[in-house]
Amino acid sequence: MTELKVPAVAESITEVTLSRYLVKEGDYVELDQPVCELETDKASQEIPSPIAGTVKFVAKEGYDLKIGAVICNIDESAKKPAGTPKEEKPKETEKKTKPAKTEEPKAEKTTQPLQTTNDKPQTNYPSPAAKKILDEGNMATNEVKGTGVKGRITKEDALNAIKNKTTGGRTPFSRNERVEKMSRLRKTVSDRLVYSKNSTAMLTTFNEVDMTGINKIREKHLEAFRKKYDINLGFMSFFAKACCLALEKFPAVNAYIDSGNVVFHDYCDISIAVSTPKGLVVPVIKNAESLSLSEIEKKVKELAIKGRDGILSMEEMTGGTFTISNGGVFGSLMSTPIINPPQSAILGMHKVQDRPVVIDGKIEIRPMMYVALSYDHRIIDGKESVSFLVAVKEFLEHPEKMLLGADPIELLLEL
Repeated sequence: MTELKVPAVAESITEVTLSRYLVKEGDYVELDQPVCELETDKASQEIPSPIAGTVKFVAKEGYDLKIGAVICNIDESAKKPAGTPKEEKPKETEKKTKPAKTEEPKAEKTTQPLQTTNDKPQTNYPSPAAKKILDEGNMATNEVKGTGVKGRITKEDALNAIKNKTTGGRTPFSRNERVEKMSRLRKTVSDRLVYSKNSTAMLTTFNEVDMTGINKIREKHLEAFRKKYDINLGFMSFFAKACCLALEKFPAVNAYIDSGNVVFHDYCDISIAVSTPKGLVVPVIKNAESLSLSEIEKKVKELAIKGRDGILSMEEMTGGTFTISNGGVFGSLMSTPIINPPQSAILGMHKVQDRPVVIDGKIEIRPMMYVALSYDHRIIDGKESVSFLVAVKEFLEHPEKMLLGADPIELLLEL
C-alpha cells in the first residue's frame, strides 16, 4: 500500500485544500495518472499517482490538509480490472504464431482508451467551458443533468441551467439562504486586499487617454500582425509597453518598501490581473521591458488561458513590480484599483467610450478611456504619481513616441 501525500508546493504554503478527486474510489490508476486536484493560495495543481494500483480515499473533498498529509492510499498489489489491456496474452501468441505480431498494435489501439490517464468521473462531469459557466453562475454540477457523451455536462447544458435558474428557479417570497465554504484562493485574495488597505497610504489619481492613435494602428496593421504572429493586437501590449517606459522615468513607482528600505528594480515585471471563476489571480510577465508587442500579446494570452483553466504555476504567480488591471472588459467606466502588495502602484484601465472633447478649439468625438493610478504615498509623492500617469498618457496618445523610445528598428518593422 502506497500513500499519496500532499507535496511541498512552495516555502510560504503550509496548507492546501483538496478541491476534488479526479477518479472514483476503487478505480484503477496508472503511473502518473492525475488522482486529485489541490487548491493552494494562488493556483490549482493536479497530483499524479506515484504508482499503478487501486485508489482508496483517506481525505475528503473540500477539506484543508497540511503539507505531508495523506490524501489517499494506492494498493499496488491490486490487479487490473477487466477491460484493460493484458500484456501477457499478446506475448504468448507472439511466441506461438508470427501473425499475432501484426495484430498486436491494433488490439492496443482499440483497448487503450479504456485506461487513458485523463479518465474522469463519467457522471455529471462538466467540460471546461461548462465548468466556467457553472462556477460564474454559482451552480454545482450535481444540479445539472448532462446530455453529452456518457452524461457529460456540455456548454449548452450549463447555459440552459443558468437560464432556468435566473428566470424560473426562484419561489416567490422565498427567504432561503445557503452557506458555502470560501475557497482558499478567495480567502487569500480577501486577506491580501484588507492587508493592502490597512498597510499602505493609498491614494488614486485619474486621467484620460485619447485612443485614436492606437485604434488607427490596430485598424491598419491588425491583419498583417495576426498573419505574422498568429495573435491579435490588443490594448494590453500598448499599455504594458507604455508603463515600462514610464517606469524607467519614475523608478519609485516600480519600487517597494522592505523593512525600512526602498527596493528599486532595474527591470519591469508586469503583473496582469486576471478574473477567473475561482477568483482574481495576478500572473506576471517577466522582463516586459525587453519584450516586443507581439511577445507581450502572446504572453498575456498564455497566462489568461492558464488562469482560466487553473493551471498557473507558482513561478508564474510570484514576483511582479507593477500591476495593470483592466476593468474595461467588464464595462467599468471608472474605478479605484487596490495596490497588489508588496508593490507600490497599480494602473487601472477602463472602457473605451466615444465622448466629446475639445481638440484645437473644436469639439470632436473621440474614443476616450479613463485611467487610474493607485499608489502608496509613503514611497511615491503626488508629483511623481501624476507625472507617471501623464507619461503613460503621452505614450498611448502618441504611439510613435512609444515605439521609437522602445526599440525603433524591431518595433517599427513589426508593425
